[in-house]
Amino acid sequence: MTGAANELKGNKDFLLAPSILDADILRLSQDIKKVEDELDWIHVDVMDGHFVPNLSFGPNLVAAVRRGFPDRFIDVHIMVEPAECFVDMFTAVSPDILTVQAESTKHIHRVLQSIRAAGVRPGIAINPGTPVSAIETVLHMVDLVLVMTVNPGFGAQKFLPEAAAKLKELVRFRVVHSLGYLIEVDGGVNADNAAFLVSTGCDVLVAGSAIFKQADPARAALEIRNSAAGK
Repeated sequence: MTGAANELKGNKDFLLAPSILDADILRLSQDIKKVEDELDWIHVDVMDGHFVPNLSFGPNLVAAVRRGFPDRFIDVHIMVEPAECFVDMFTAVSPDILTVQAESTKHIHRVLQSIRAAGVRPGIAINPGTPVSAIETVLHMVDLVLVMTVNPGFGAQKFLPEAAAKLKELVRFRVVHSLGYLIEVDGGVNADNAAFLVSTGCDVLVAGSAIFKQADPARAALEIRNSAAGK
């Protein structure tokens, strides 16, 4: 790995990014603090009820997380359409990475340029039905590629194993072209498949219900981390 990947990942084999979509919104700060010792990034899923069949957070929530956890790395994934109509409002609240869906705009190159120009790291996400080949021409522009391993819109879905082949493809492309993006996986991630995902090429594990819907979120996060580390 080169560039952004080395800088963001450091000397860690993988990063854990709990998704607050499955946290208790009335106790959000407390829920994040429960897993603070185990998280590397805070993952925020934004849904518009149009691109995906669910409605979730807006930029005010991201701003509140930034105020509450000013030193934490905030990873925002916007599942909205058209993406270009939402970029400015989210870059304004200073996430560390802003990831957009490749399928959500006809102008993905321009959208990624605008995120970088705003001083935020750009990321690109692909749905289970979208091949890696659809984004190859813009992979040099991003710091993160998010592979959705469920159909986006809701938490607590089962992992789609066929999506994992994309990880190997992205690893090969990164090596061949000397690129620096991290590879992130979101959807059905848990202690049972974390080691497999990391061994296949995943750099960042996003887990929501497998952490925040458990009786002891901190223990659940630790179990995922230990599993991914082969412990």
